[in-house]
Amino acid sequence: MKILPKKIKPLAKKFNSKFLRRKSKREQVSDLLRMTNDNVAEHREEVLSSARKFVLPLQHSKHRIVVVSTGLFILAIVGFTTFSLVELYGHKSSSDFLYGVTRVIPFPVAKVGGSYVSYENYLFDLRHYVHYYETQQKTDFTAGLGKQQITDYKRRALQEVINNAAVRQLAAKNKVSVSDRELNDLYTLVRNQNRLGANEKGFQDVLQDNFGWSVADFKRELKQQLLAQKVVAVLDVATNARAKAALAELNAGADFAAVAAKYSDDLGSKNNGGDYGIAIDKSNRDVPPQLTNELFKLSNGQISGIVNTGYSLEIVKAIEIQGDKIRSAHIVFKLKDINSYISDLTLKQKTTTYIKL
Repeated sequence: MKILPKKIKPLAKKFNSKFLRRKSKREQVSDLLRMTNDNVAEHREEVLSSARKFVLPLQHSKHRIVVVSTGLFILAIVGFTTFSLVELYGHKSSSDFLYGVTRVIPFPVAKVGGSYVSYENYLFDLRHYVHYYETQQKTDFTAGLGKQQITDYKRRALQEVINNAAVRQLAAKNKVSVSDRELNDLYTLVRNQNRLGANEKGFQDVLQDNFGWSVADFKRELKQQLLAQKVVAVLDVATNARAKAALAELNAGADFAAVAAKYSDDLGSKNNGGDYGIAIDKSNRDVPPQLTNELFKLSNGQISGIVNTGYSLEIVKAIEIQGDKIRSAHIVFKLKDINSYISDLTLKQKTTTYIKL
């Protein structure tokens, strides 16, 4: 039987000495010299079986590491969730950390009919109130009247977000929505009339200092208000009908003062021809920005269409333009309170709150 030392030597060099340590070097050399074409497979299996003693424990260790790591990860998630639940529902925490958690995880604070109200909505409303009174009014909410004040506002904030959820349901039912353009137009009106801050930077500083808000936060609040206003304008059919009837009479040539006396809900001006009694400029905070915007589009004696201010429908007339001010008159049609529609809705469906205040 022919020996193949030249072919076996390269193979022998690859054998790990650790696997062959049980035999002396002389015995190992002797074994190699005894290898033939017939028994090389047997020797190869002997070496591989020795290697398996080391490979199999390593594979087992890897599997164990994966199992342990997965278990620790699940334990961390359970622990984090438990901590969050205790802080939010037990201690009613409104900390920055927990507020950040609610912005990621949609924990519910209430349920209106079939719609959940997120805890984040509640904290968003509560935190701007707390920020204002702590920074601007220096209120201490930890004792005395301050403690009672924050408790009362927590109840108001919870009711507010429940009402907002009802408004969104009414809006969806009546196919009412607020477009980005409508929101940006109203935001621009507020900014152009310098109602908060003299410029964009000043406006942002006012929002941050007073409410802890960014511009995006302010727009979020503005959008909710605008949605509620549009819902009322659609649902209050009677007030819409009165406003359209008054405008039709004006367009037919009726006297503005006579129409104001007949239709206006503003007791202070209806018997005075609807006159505001003051000259208005663009920064006048006593006049809704929507009306101011319309007034400064008019010429002397010109009448606007129906303007939705959010709380009323109004028709305005430019009496006299005086430089950057304008004397004007208006006819007011007060819209129904949004709460009347919310009450009707909540009577028909169950509302559940998940925190006790």
